[in-house]
Amino acid sequence: MSEQHHDAYDNMTDKQKNRTIWSVITASSLGTLIEWYDFYIFGSLAIVLATKFFPADNPTAAFLSTLATFAAGFVVRPFGALFFGRLGDIIGRKYTFLVTLLIMGFSTFLIGCIPGYETIGFMAPVLVLILRLLQGLALGGEYGGAATYVAEYSQPHRRGYWTSWIQTTATAGLFISLIVILITKNSLSAAEFDAWGWRVPFWISILMVGVSYFIRKNMKESPLFAKAKSEGKTSKNPLKESFGNKFNFKFVLLALFGAAMGQGVIWYTGQFYAMSFLQKVMNIDSMQVDYLMATALLMGTPFFVFFGWLSDKIGRKAIMMTGMLVAILAYRPIYDSMYKSVNIEAKTVAENGIKETRTAAIHKTIATDSLITFHKETAYTDGTLIKKDSIVHWSATGPVMKDGKAEEPKVSKSITLNSDTRWYLVFLVFIQVIFVTMVYGPIAAFLVEMFPVRIRYTSMSLPYHIGNGVFGGLLPAVATYLVTQGKDAGHATWYLEGLWYPIGVAAVCLLIGLIYLKNKNQNIHD
Repeated sequence: MSEQHHDAYDNMTDKQKNRTIWSVITASSLGTLIEWYDFYIFGSLAIVLATKFFPADNPTAAFLSTLATFAAGFVVRPFGALFFGRLGDIIGRKYTFLVTLLIMGFSTFLIGCIPGYETIGFMAPVLVLILRLLQGLALGGEYGGAATYVAEYSQPHRRGYWTSWIQTTATAGLFISLIVILITKNSLSAAEFDAWGWRVPFWISILMVGVSYFIRKNMKESPLFAKAKSEGKTSKNPLKESFGNKFNFKFVLLALFGAAMGQGVIWYTGQFYAMSFLQKVMNIDSMQVDYLMATALLMGTPFFVFFGWLSDKIGRKAIMMTGMLVAILAYRPIYDSMYKSVNIEAKTVAENGIKETRTAAIHKTIATDSLITFHKETAYTDGTLIKKDSIVHWSATGPVMKDGKAEEPKVSKSITLNSDTRWYLVFLVFIQVIFVTMVYGPIAAFLVEMFPVRIRYTSMSLPYHIGNGVFGGLLPAVATYLVTQGKDAGHATWYLEGLWYPIGVAAVCLLIGLIYLKNKNQNIHD
């Protein structure tokens, strides 16, 4: 039956093949998009989750712990690539990414059901970590299957174009996660969202997964794999053939260190680190950040397809290496401009623009103590608004003392931007998304073309997920740590310290890629 499927596909006209591949892309992309949505909901809500699943007495440590849990899902992705890649090369592409879809969907739904730290203590972060690891395993198997599946249906001269549609799903998943969060926030009061509304985006995923599962269930196996299986040419031990064979393993390493590693850090800098930088370093209001990021992502997403199409014309390497080079040179100026765009020294305070209030609340765990909040709002003539809360722990005898001194107040700050600054920041994030599209748009076709059918799923999945899961996934936590260290050390440009990580990784990758990668696109019919 599979041989007949392959022959029938080979005998189709180009018009019929185009219709077939659009149905393949729709089914593959929808499921992959939902998996990315599930995976990124956690990152999009990192600031809220830090207050729910970790101790509240140290907000910075809680946020770093959340980022570390977020990163754990990335770090485990290569193991998912090995496990599901092996199954995909033995059993088939279709059945493997049906399983990954279900694992991802149920893990995401259950994260939305876990009681908070105040209810179940340290079991909360432990359960979140376990589910986060399951998400990572599922995504490790999903992407390689979808990219391989679409590539094996594609005409050779349009492979970059067709696979680039899969590449849009990661950014689209992040975009949809932001939109769902914004709709949920706008539908609820701030108190309702903080109490239970943040769980809604996690719960919604179960509905989307159900729809995608039934669409994917009716898909046929890819024609190239169907032919290989009918002829008995599939691998009995994909792991051994992929990594035990010195010749093939050389290409696995080249794919990782010459392409995927740099692509991974540029992807996460342009999207996740940009979002974290706007929220945590620049202190911009979280809802404005969501709008800002969603706008830039929407504007940038079509360029994945453009650069995928262009890679069919001029080669994958030229586009990916150019994207890395421009990003390396531009990151520090871009982030410097981002940070300085909210500089208030040149702004004028509006008449009667300063409002100050003071409120008190009983301490949650110490009945005789209070938490005093000093709230200050400063409005500027250009429309900028800065809100600052200073919370002091006050006992019956006065301010709480620590080492003979009054305890330092916990300060939180939120900036609401004027329209001009908001659009300027949209433009600066959009430029970063263009860098992402240059390195990410062609890479699925590039990786697929490096390996033979019998071990393709396994061989391409591992370098992709190490590059993205390890090098890329660690970026938010590493960069945030470097910024914190730079600020504590008193560096003048402390806010740029986090960029040394992606710049360094991308520079090494660029050098290796320029020397060792081939310019010519390869044939995959083997």
